[in-house]
Amino acid sequence: MSLSRSQIIEKRRALSIEPFRTLADVGFDGDWVSPYQISSCSPTGPVLVALHWLDEPSINEYRQILSELGYLPGIRFNNVLDLALGERGLLREDIYVTQAFHLVPAERSQAIAKSALVRSFEAVTIHELVGRKVIGLGAEAGRLCEAFGVEHVSVCHPSRRGFSNEQNAAEISAAFSRLGF
Repeated sequence: MSLSRSQIIEKRRALSIEPFRTLADVGFDGDWVSPYQISSCSPTGPVLVALHWLDEPSINEYRQILSELGYLPGIRFNNVLDLALGERGLLREDIYVTQAFHLVPAERSQAIAKSALVRSFEAVTIHELVGRKVIGLGAEAGRLCEAFGVEHVSVCHPSRRGFSNEQNAAEISAAFSRLGF
């Protein structure tokens, strides 16, 4: 059964896994499943699934720009994504970005247990992917798509180490092309 966008948002709002905080807990709840969707919420474009949005200190420090864009321009993840989009002639508004994990870690490096990832993906993310062309960004997002039987293209995480921004962008760009975008 396919859920409406508002039903998926309610599922995200209902998700609670200790010790993580919700978007409401950090003052960033809104009419989105992920704040990335302020800029990237295409109903027909490819869905990019990342691991999680941001950590609490980053949300607090960059609240103004996050309120406007839903993402942080200038960080490697977004620089690479912008390069990949540019290679395909796409804009942020042409894609849909979401996360496998819809809660907020206390710090950037906080570990997220596999059981928590599975619970979030099952409760929220899986419903966003129904009938969509999906790209899993990074190994963990790809594994979760695979575990839930989601047809997808797995690519590197945009911030993958040991490769240049251009190399990472080329891999993501090729996935857009492979999916017809």
